[in-house]
Amino acid sequence: MKLVVGLGNPGTKYARNRHNVGFMVVDRLASDFRFTEWKDKFSGRFTKGTIDGEDVVLLEPLTYMNESGKSVQAAVAFFHIDAKKDLVVLHDDLEQPFADVRVKIGGGHGGHNGLRSMAGVLGPDFARVRIGIGRPPAGFRGEVADFVLQNFDPVEEATLSDVVTKSIDATRKWIDKGAAAATEGAPKTKGGRAQKSA
Repeated sequence: MKLVVGLGNPGTKYARNRHNVGFMVVDRLASDFRFTEWKDKFSGRFTKGTIDGEDVVLLEPLTYMNESGKSVQAAVAFFHIDAKKDLVVLHDDLEQPFADVRVKIGGGHGGHNGLRSMAGVLGPDFARVRIGIGRPPAGFRGEVADFVLQNFDPVEEATLSDVVTKSIDATRKWIDKGAAAATEGAPKTKGGRAQKSA
């Protein structure tokens, strides 16, 4: 069984924020593969189904980003998930250009509070699908937190469906081939970890 976690913040106020792209991908996965009805559990919501013949649990923590680890840790324990092998987290990434999607094994949190929370309870060695949202444009007034909690702009929104599709393709490769294959032949990051561009 695989556990696929999308990171985001709960509520309609945040639904189209850049920070919620992980939720967007998981929502599409649940719809495209006709998963069961969502259930409230693990301080979040989850649903079960199959993707390419593999049993999969989809999870969206509803703790707000800063405490995502609490929800994921509970699901990992309940479903007896090996976090190093059978867990992948889908999240927004400021350090990648918008629409750039990469698979990575382990590493730091890069200031992402959801990853920070997860690493704090599970360790850092889980797989990630990093979904590029880019950095604030020149002249942006405000903190980085203000940028990620804004909705995608109209130009980004026009291609966001394609970005979600790319993220799904990366996730399916991880499910089918495993984290090592999903990053095969990828350039090395500063920490020496491979990551694959989709």
